[in-house]
Amino acid sequence: MAQLSDDCFAFGGALMSVEEAQALIAARVPPLAGEEAVPLAAARGRVLAHDLVAGTPLPPFFNAAVDGWAFRHADLDPAAPTRLREAGRVAAGQAWAAPAGPGEAIRIFTGAPMPPGTDTCVMQEDVAREGEAILVPPGLVRGANARPAGEDVAAGSVALAAGRRLGPAEIGLAAALGFARLAVRRLPRVGVFSTGDELAEPGTPLGAAQTYDSNRFTLLALLAGLPCTATDLGRLPDAADATASALAAAAQGHDLLLTSGGVSTGEEDHVRAAIEAGGSLVFWRLAVKPGRPAAMGVIGGVPVVGLPGNPVAAVVCFLHLARPLLLRLAGAAPEPLPRHAAIADFAYRKKAGRREYVRVTLATANGVTRARKFAREGAGLLSSLTQSDGFAELPEAVTEVAPGDPLIVLPFAGAL
Repeated sequence: MAQLSDDCFAFGGALMSVEEAQALIAARVPPLAGEEAVPLAAARGRVLAHDLVAGTPLPPFFNAAVDGWAFRHADLDPAAPTRLREAGRVAAGQAWAAPAGPGEAIRIFTGAPMPPGTDTCVMQEDVAREGEAILVPPGLVRGANARPAGEDVAAGSVALAAGRRLGPAEIGLAAALGFARLAVRRLPRVGVFSTGDELAEPGTPLGAAQTYDSNRFTLLALLAGLPCTATDLGRLPDAADATASALAAAAQGHDLLLTSGGVSTGEEDHVRAAIEAGGSLVFWRLAVKPGRPAAMGVIGGVPVVGLPGNPVAAVVCFLHLARPLLLRLAGAAPEPLPRHAAIADFAYRKKAGRREYVRVTLATANGVTRARKFAREGAGLLSSLTQSDGFAELPEAVTEVAPGDPLIVLPFAGAL
């Protein structure tokens, strides 16, 4: 499991900015030790443990990029069509051993090795046939329609850097280079709690003063898209001793703990006190809206992130705290959240000194994307995440947004 010192973050301020929190994580949290080799079919989403060095060039040999004919560029007339005699045929998976002679063209297909002596291809639709000869139009440059060995990846070069999360493109590249298995980082083990006596499990009857727990399932779904194994640890009651005991016990078998709710200043908010009792508290207020009451600390060497109880605030803090912390533990290279430019189609006022994330819908016309503010506000409106397209990010210094102002938007499609 992760083994951090209780004072590894050592932050002295009362209210932490997003950048300060992420800088502390990058500087003070080491990646977990351990790796394993997995087959390509099981590598999606894993983090590459070492640089992947190409043992062979890609492509491995000089080959045709089109269906057509291969020949010597020196045989072409630069100003008029050139008549070449068809001297053979080579398909993909075959090789042509004899060098092409002067004035000869070899019928060739995409991916086939270029015959010795040839250096240029002409596409079949660009030639005219004359019996066993072809007419090649003027204007072709040397090397046209042919791919040199190593054009994509040179032998001995780093094809993929350590820390890269492996997706379809990365796995395809590894396969093209001949790798059947890849060394990947150990997956962090993440435990997820909800807190609160008011919560009921979906599928069970609701009590008179209860609401169904949604945050735990939202967090587990967010974690499913990240390099980790997540465990549903259920709900913590509104009891100080039980909360402290559960967090301390869970720290023994996990590398990261996430909770939602119980981090504000109410008499029934026990997560912050439990972190302080079992280890150390880094901070408990983040300079964002929604999401200010967010706690971060260490228990038994394991980082703990206490997210707000309001659903939208929990998502905002997960994206800016838990996500980069998890990626760091997983040994992944930093992955900034996607951001797109847009134009405001609304007016809004906010306080200085705090970053706000405003839910917006997006519409693009004539190459311009406009952001319209979601009609209702409130960090508890879970449906707002399904009925809008992203968060407009309003920096700390901004106090007012007017229609036509430029915005930066975090699209849900790239984050949720």
